[in-house]
Amino acid sequence: MSHGDQIIKLPDGFEVYAKTENCPIAAYGNEEYKLYGVQFHPEVTNTPKGNIILENFVFKIAKCKKEWKLKDWITQSINDIKKIIGAEDKVVLGLSGGVDSAVAAVLLHEAIGERLHSIFVNNGLLRKNEEIQVQKTFKENLKFKNFHYIDAKDLFLERLKGVEDPEEKRRIIGYAFIEIFEKKTIELERKFSNMKYLAQGTIYPDRVETSATSHASVKIKSHHNLTLPDNMKLKLIEPLKELYKDEVRKIGIKLGLPKKLINRHPFPGPGLAVRCIGPINKERLEMLRKADQILIEEIKNANMYDKLWQAFVVFLPFKTVGVMGDYRTYEYACAIRAVESQDAMTATFAKLDWKLLEKISTRIINEVKGINRVVYDISNKPPSTIEYE
Repeated sequence: MSHGDQIIKLPDGFEVYAKTENCPIAAYGNEEYKLYGVQFHPEVTNTPKGNIILENFVFKIAKCKKEWKLKDWITQSINDIKKIIGAEDKVVLGLSGGVDSAVAAVLLHEAIGERLHSIFVNNGLLRKNEEIQVQKTFKENLKFKNFHYIDAKDLFLERLKGVEDPEEKRRIIGYAFIEIFEKKTIELERKFSNMKYLAQGTIYPDRVETSATSHASVKIKSHHNLTLPDNMKLKLIEPLKELYKDEVRKIGIKLGLPKKLINRHPFPGPGLAVRCIGPINKERLEMLRKADQILIEEIKNANMYDKLWQAFVVFLPFKTVGVMGDYRTYEYACAIRAVESQDAMTATFAKLDWKLLEKISTRIINEVKGINRVVYDISNKPPSTIEYE
């Protein structure tokens, strides 16, 4: 309704069930044909009694049964993967180390074993020490035999030099990744026969935000996972594309992934590029990494990490005046973003304790050279997105 859209005339045989001051037809239906419509979003968590509306429709009107279970979904999904992927076929997966790609990787590994080849590209836009942690998790803990690590941080930073526009950043990162991924895939194709599929950890909210669910959606941002170019003849498989993040996490636990990995906060596909506003360079990324590490440390020390959907620092590309000891400073600012959510479709800013925020701010300013001001983001989604770019 916030978009200003309205239904102004009903079809014959339909009646109005609900209205607001600004929306004369907020809900309507036809009892005879069992057809109903609502103008608002009953599925989002901040719609009062939205779940009751959906439950009433699904169980009382459509007469559906509660037969869907995560365990059944896992079994069915593994069987579906086996049916889709031939007995000799191999799959390449772009592994980021985040929850979605990790769960997709383990699910595929359960289905096809060592025929899965996971490619982890260090794009220089990762969180502090993440490239070390990802390799340890998959190579040592999960025993992935065909895990391929590529250090390409210098290439990505060179391509991103001087770029400010977030969509251009995404495009450059996406195509640089494809270029590296393609090169590695060709290398694997020469070494291993029947390399036929590309797997991605796309989940449902990704598709919503990139207009992949219908022709009528407006693109919010380009896809986290780009489609392969025409000359790469791999078929796409996205085993998690109908799931929300909370479902993906539950599946990950059932598949035996460590809770520490599964409960990590979401991290954008383009990495710190979309948390570093304006042009990117090593200096700014290092400031952002250090500040973000401090935030996460203090959030965890306060036992708040698992209560938040996401918490992170954003580098702001402007300088402000400050005082450090006896000296005047003119340094950068950063923003703290912490939100509570159930599915990322909507989110509210977290009401963190003032003393905790003060401690985080003090540590960042004292320990991160180049930052002298910290602000706290108090905007909700909608209208603001969780990420800045």
